Amino acid sequence: MNKTSARLDLKQMIAMGVGGMVGGGIFSVLGLAIAQAGHAAPMAFALGGVIALLTGYSYARLGLVFRSDGGSFTYLEKAFKPHCIARIGGWLLLAGYIGTMGLYAFTFGVYGTAMLGGNGNPAMHHLLESFVLLLFLGINLYGVRETGNTELLIVTAKVLILLLFAVIGLVNIRQDHLLPLFNQGELPVLMAAALIFVAYEGFELIPNAVNEMEDPQRNLTRAIMCSIAITIVIYITVSLVAVGNLLPEQVIRYKEYALAVAAKPFLGEAGFLLIGLAALFSTASAINATMFGTARLGSVMAGSRALPQVFGFRRKQNDIPWVSLLIITGITLVFVNTSDLTLISSFASATFLSVFAAINLSAFRLRKQIGIGMLTTLIGLLLSAASLVALLVYLWQSDAASLVKLVLIYAGVIMAELLFSIGLFSRE
Repeated sequence: MNKTSARLDLKQMIAMGVGGMVGGGIFSVLGLAIAQAGHAAPMAFALGGVIALLTGYSYARLGLVFRSDGGSFTYLEKAFKPHCIARIGGWLLLAGYIGTMGLYAFTFGVYGTAMLGGNGNPAMHHLLESFVLLLFLGINLYGVRETGNTELLIVTAKVLILLLFAVIGLVNIRQDHLLPLFNQGELPVLMAAALIFVAYEGFELIPNAVNEMEDPQRNLTRAIMCSIAITIVIYITVSLVAVGNLLPEQVIRYKEYALAVAAKPFLGEAGFLLIGLAALFSTASAINATMFGTARLGSVMAGSRALPQVFGFRRKQNDIPWVSLLIITGITLVFVNTSDLTLISSFASATFLSVFAAINLSAFRLRKQIGIGMLTTLIGLLLSAASLVALLVYLWQSDAASLVKLVLIYAGVIMAELLFSIGLFSRE
């Protein structure tokens, strides 16, 4: 009885997926999408959603066959014989999650500071972004059921706010802001989709909790696909309202405040506060969901000797990977308080496009074992790879310095993993 009551039901798992996706991304990268794709920004979010749906189905089939908290790491381990591929993929994935939690915490600090009237106050910003990370560290350390209930409550609140914004905003859309559709060309739509793809990161955390959910055979696929579908609808509608109520110059000027400013024409100052509240809910729930899955990934990797064994320590009373939670949150605290937002966003998008391409390739290699069609995996692989190339081209053309930093971060993570592996093998 107690064991069953502690498990996550379908509603909680969908909330975990939506919470992981509808986080800081839509609030912090919307301006970048509109600046790149112009009136076609909603199409960029739709294209990102297609990649997420295809990859989500691969995750669902892999998750049902290989039931592990390790998620992506476990699937790479099963698909590729050289285990160094899975270990490097796992380390990059952990780094990507730290980057996304940093993005969410940064955005929480920005909106929180603005709502408290502390614009331009870096101390308040650092205080708030650190506070939200420590708050959800405490909730995740407390228990699984509490994590799921908190996520369901927060996600429900923020989705209702965004739906209210969308419904009222659609009525006030100006058609001259939407036409011509491809006012900046077709290719920039692909580049925009790649640049903002971090907004779809989060659904892949659902399989990490496969052993803590009710009836995974029935609920895993439903949770993944439903959470992605809900997120696509939210992103397309919200971006359509933003494009229809603001000029591109305004969106670029206000950057992460784009949605709040877009609400002013039809909701006034109350609209700014309403969207600010949604931003706080969104970033908070995204941190909660990402922290929940990432800690379990670190624990599984430690069990496979791909991370130091300390990551695998779990509390006896409720099996929570408390050391993994503490280490990952600690690194994120340092990262978010010392890093540049543009670099964080680019790194997170590039990382997850690379991982999703690798997961689709894994599903293709294991297609007979997991029962998935060849065409689905190949289309997912090609779209992920094409978007990654588009992102790298965009960075090369617009911000070569960030591209260099991106390469250096990847090189550093891979080098750290290789040094750890050499040390591991030398002890065997």
